[in-house]
Amino acid sequence: MPWSKIDITEESATKKLATELANALAPGAVLHLSGDLGAGKTTLCRYIIEALGYRGRVKSPTYTLVEPYSLEVATLYHFDLYRLADPSELEYIGYRDYFDGGSICLVEWPEKAQGLLGEPDLEIQIKMIGVSRMFCAKAYTEMGDRLFAKIVAN
Repeated sequence: MPWSKIDITEESATKKLATELANALAPGAVLHLSGDLGAGKTTLCRYIIEALGYRGRVKSPTYTLVEPYSLEVATLYHFDLYRLADPSELEYIGYRDYFDGGSICLVEWPEKAQGLLGEPDLEIQIKMIGVSRMFCAKAYTEMGDRLFAKIVAN
């Protein structure tokens, strides 16, 4: 499947995109989010988590590597692998247990895992272009196709 691109100039459009994605998420979904520091990966994750009904403070898991969120649809795990010094550190947190097919996983900086995570359902790359953001998405699975359709429809 080809990459789809959407240019977003306002944060409200990011929130709308996150809400559309959240509405299509189901247990077992895995999203990989890549982009430079400050590109908007954590913001997109926060909006997805909020759209799924979480009402508390959404924390960035930069230091903890993973933050769990118990939601009505499933447990969601938000990973931020930016500070991962070595992919083997994922073994220490038992990362395989999180990708159990019954949870939803949002992974920032998946490239730091150097292939340990496998292929996601949907990969989103966020690029900063001046004051706007270019969201580039590519689906790898049937679930990813459904999520991809939400990005294309936006």
